[in-house]
Amino acid sequence: MDSSLSLGAAFLIGLAGSVHCVAMCGGIVGALSFSIPRQRAALPYMVSYHAGRLLSYSLAGALTGGLGAMFSHRVEQGIVWLNLLSGLFLLLLALYIGNWWRGLAWLEKLGAIVWKPLVPVSKHLLPFRHPLAALPYGIIWGWLPCGLVYSTLSWSLAAGSWHQGAGIMLLFGLGTLPALLSLGSFSHQLQSLLRHPATKRWIALLLAITGLVILGNALLRVT
Repeated sequence: MDSSLSLGAAFLIGLAGSVHCVAMCGGIVGALSFSIPRQRAALPYMVSYHAGRLLSYSLAGALTGGLGAMFSHRVEQGIVWLNLLSGLFLLLLALYIGNWWRGLAWLEKLGAIVWKPLVPVSKHLLPFRHPLAALPYGIIWGWLPCGLVYSTLSWSLAAGSWHQGAGIMLLFGLGTLPALLSLGSFSHQLQSLLRHPATKRWIALLLAITGLVILGNALLRVT
């Protein structure tokens, strides 16, 4: 899979899905603000929290990318089959982001199995005494059940290596940051732009084209 194509598409997925992230994580970020000591600047705590979240994404991407690389070396034409899976998931993500088909929501139900035991652990980390204390909190909340995260993670299986898988998930996480970190009127304008159906559909169309290209290239290599 072309690495620049994969990383660019991963960032677009995060950017287009950031309004979904605001809906799911907005309450978490709000609760986070109440755990920050009074008369302390909130930004260092927010940066630390999101760094932890992106670290979890990158670690998960490294694991799936590494597993995919092992599969591709052990199975004949394994990388071709993984690319077929990658292109298929990218098409499904495009349908999900464009609000044309919401079937990927079932992944969130599967993720709840992993998530439930982590919730009590996260509560023991509050309140924060210093910005670095928000880092492990973000690491835990990086595993919050989310169809976008899990389907992008499935896509990283075809990355070809652990570091490419980590890169895909890192770029996805970076794409979610603008809407979650921006404040004030800029935040309102940005979220209005990302929430606009035309914006999401244009990004979904670009992702669908990318998925079709990946599928087409993989099908040409099937023997």
